[in-house]
Amino acid sequence: MTKTLSHTIEVLIRFNEADPLGIVWHGHYIRYFEDGREAFGKQYGIGYMDFFKENVVVPIVHAECKYKKSLKFGDKVIVEATYHPCEAAKIIFTYKLYKKGAPAVIATGTTTQVFLEKDTQTLLLNNPAFFEAWKKQQGL
Repeated sequence: MTKTLSHTIEVLIRFNEADPLGIVWHGHYIRYFEDGREAFGKQYGIGYMDFFKENVVVPIVHAECKYKKSLKFGDKVIVEATYHPCEAAKIIFTYKLYKKGAPAVIATGTTTQVFLEKDTQTLLLNNPAFFEAWKKQQGL
């Protein structure tokens, strides 16, 4: 089995993320995935600005969310972001959302990012050298 890396954060559901019934709009779940991905990057030293400093950007080319239960205004959601290494020049994360204090999964999902050269937006067909070094440092 391939080694993965995970990081978990807590996000408070804000008033403006919910509809008049207090239920979180479905599009915000993808934003919670991004919150988890950004926290993962900060934890493991591979955030968006780390790529940017290396003249690389990492846009999302695929996002998927499977909704199981609803979140509501005032809930605290636990976001678990897990990095899955692969040989191809891309970054794959999976996500699990839990309501704090409840074991049931609220939503699951995945995102895929690719590498582009920052200035020309040219697709990089190989992992950037600094990213390969990071993977090696993490034992991936």
